[in-house]
Amino acid sequence: MTSHLTISLAFVCSMVLLLATNSDAGGISIYWGQNGQEGALAEICATGNYKYVNLAFLTTLGNGQKPQMNLAGHCDPYSNGCTTLSSDIKSCQAQGIKVMLGSHPL
Repeated sequence: MTSHLTISLAFVCSMVLLLATNSDAGGISIYWGQNGQEGALAEICATGNYKYVNLAFLTTLGNGQKPQMNLAGHCDPYSNGCTTLSSDIKSCQAQGIKVMLGSHPL
């Protein structure tokens, strides 16, 4: 009886270990751009904590309107003040992080 219990316990432990090492959690996503104190985009990506970054937010789009973004205190896209953002995006992408544009309900 003890040997059956030992074998069963070893089997269960092996299966748990196998599942834990082969699982893919899918990655963590973060919204970036609405808190001027959160650091630069490249710094956020360099932490290695995230697989997806949503740039927050596209606030205007469609109906003949010019697309507009709100990046809080990070930069002002309307005065050509976001030139470093493109290199930050490329840095994130080079690390395998997907960078997407989030939007408010339009």
